Amino acid sequence: MTQTQNIAPVAELKEQAKRLRKRLQDTGVTLLHSEALELLAHQHGVRDWNTLHALAGNRMQLRIGDRVEGRYLGQPFTAEIRGLTILGDGSHRRVTLQFDAPVDVVQFDSFSAYRQRVTGEIGWDGRSTRHTSNGEPQLTIRPV
Repeated sequence: MTQTQNIAPVAELKEQAKRLRKRLQDTGVTLLHSEALELLAHQHGVRDWNTLHALAGNRMQLRIGDRVEGRYLGQPFTAEIRGLTILGDGSHRRVTLQFDAPVDVVQFDSFSAYRQRVTGEIGWDGRSTRHTSNGEPQLTIRPV
């Protein structure tokens, strides 16, 4: 069984396959690029390259400093990622966002509560596992 939190993005996996192919070629073993991709997939504990590609390609890649947009407690925002931590088994990340403009997190007319920096927990799809009372995710983000 593979540990998906350790899988690099697809572009890096392809570079790894190129390095593997070159190294084996230097020792006299000739491989096609597709064969190197298949070997790399087996090293990650999956059946084939298509499976590895799907595992790596379905994960939103985020880094500190990236620009994102989304919704926080139902309010739209644009922001910069200021902190990012992989949690537990790697299925979720804690993300700290610095909003470009403060977001009013209260939906009542009688008062407001603005936030400029928030921390939330998201899955690899960019959606929080926690939801608001109307069933929407508390936080959703996507790269700009």
